[in-house]
Amino acid sequence: MKNEEKEHLYKQTQKRYLWLRFKNGCMSLKNSKLKRLTLLVFGIIVLLIWIFNKDRFRLDQMQMVSPAFITLSKLIFPVALISGELFIIILFGTPCGCKSVTDNFRRIGLTNSAGETPELVAKYKDKKQLEATVLEFDSVGIPPKEWEDKQQRIEAVLNVHIVKIREGKDKRTIRLYTVPASSGLSDKNEWRDSYLIKDSSTLVLGRSLLGIVTVDLAKIPHILLGGSTGSGKTVLLKTLLMQAIRKGAVVAIADFKGGVDFPLVWHKKCRICFDEDRLIELLTELVEELERRKVLFREQGCPNLDEYNKRTGAQLPRQIFACDEVAEVLDKTGLSKEQKDKVSLIESRLSVIARQGRAFGIHLILATQRPDANILSGQIRNNIDCRICGRADNVLSQIILDSTAAAEQIAKDMAGRFLLHDGTLFQAYLINENSL
Repeated sequence: MKNEEKEHLYKQTQKRYLWLRFKNGCMSLKNSKLKRLTLLVFGIIVLLIWIFNKDRFRLDQMQMVSPAFITLSKLIFPVALISGELFIIILFGTPCGCKSVTDNFRRIGLTNSAGETPELVAKYKDKKQLEATVLEFDSVGIPPKEWEDKQQRIEAVLNVHIVKIREGKDKRTIRLYTVPASSGLSDKNEWRDSYLIKDSSTLVLGRSLLGIVTVDLAKIPHILLGGSTGSGKTVLLKTLLMQAIRKGAVVAIADFKGGVDFPLVWHKKCRICFDEDRLIELLTELVEELERRKVLFREQGCPNLDEYNKRTGAQLPRQIFACDEVAEVLDKTGLSKEQKDKVSLIESRLSVIARQGRAFGIHLILATQRPDANILSGQIRNNIDCRICGRADNVLSQIILDSTAAAEQIAKDMAGRFLLHDGTLFQAYLINENSL
């Protein structure tokens, strides 16, 4: 691109920024009494100066002064008033430090093909999560993927932690949700009973930079936990199941890792199976319960479990099936025909629950190191919207989250640190199993 073309684009961009700042300044006036008062005081000061000094500017009584100059002199104060107030409005709409941010972005190469750098157009507190400061940028055509790829560099030059990156509805803005660099996730979070949320469907996952992270099974019915060995999948699984049990859910666990991860206290609170035949029976019962609930809900005209319980007072519990290492159950490598048939039966039962379980309060929580196509079929995987990845390499992160974000954001020696499908990084809680 020629220098003349770049200069033309630069001027156009600067005009757009000026307009954006004017609009933001008008919005800030609408929301701030202090700013409105400042603008009013400025207008009064200019008016008073004109009133007390108007005799000095009576040029029409002076000789040798042209009529044009006299007319122009009379416009000095109106022009000063309007120009000054416009300047103040634009100043109100200009975020503090925007020039420094632009220079820092140029240093790390966050520019478009014309060499333009994103401009900070707004800075404000998030209404829902007051811990977060939102930095809103005119993206100058730089797509969200490039912002995500340069996230660590952006954090370094802005001295912040970026909690999430969101594209605006107009596709021309990018919002960074940030917290100060001095804030950070703890390497270890102990569970407290006060964290337990009262409603039957919401489970606490852990703590992010913005506070407690939750998942609502009424909206996102199934959960997939992935990550390398030692990443903390079993700990997070236990935390979720403990909460479900305390909320009155019926929990069944398939443990094909030798049973060492679930001591006797778990056997008293939920059903645990260790072989394929018992697992088939358990999943068959869940599918039959799903079909039974279909009839009940249809007869009452209820679309989901919460509505049915509210209308009838029946208090049907949520039912959760959890598998600590689903690869041990579904991997068909090296199996005989009879064993493969059993695995296919298990897979079909899981598919039914994955597709239909949400409305009827029957949920899956599946943990595995590598949930690729050889382990989880498309029917199961495509119906699990909540995906959580612990410590992983690029390939594993791509399999679980469809991105390499977990490999980039979670240190290789970090246990209990997870990345949610929506980009939320959190530290899972550690529970005391004796208090189950």
